[in-house]
Amino acid sequence: MISCSGDRCALQGPVNMANVESLLEEGARQLTGAQVTIDLAGVTEVDSSALSLLLEWRRQALRAKRAVRYVNLPANLKSLAELYGVTELLGDGQ
Repeated sequence: MISCSGDRCALQGPVNMANVESLLEEGARQLTGAQVTIDLAGVTEVDSSALSLLLEWRRQALRAKRAVRYVNLPANLKSLAELYGVTELLGDGQ
């Protein structure tokens, strides 16, 4: 689930193969600001599809000349990013 207020959005609950497609569609509708910060503190479960989702949101933002920033990345998501060698594409992730 994604909830937004201004230029800050919160992603909550699991992000996995079961729901990644609906989150991608929801993100296309809600992540429309020129600069959006997505807080992942409420994410409860991830698999590699979560990493794919964040990278796709980043690609979409770049194509639209917008900026997306991720904060509070869960430790297991950071580990996946390191494993796949894409850590720098997610930013600092705080």
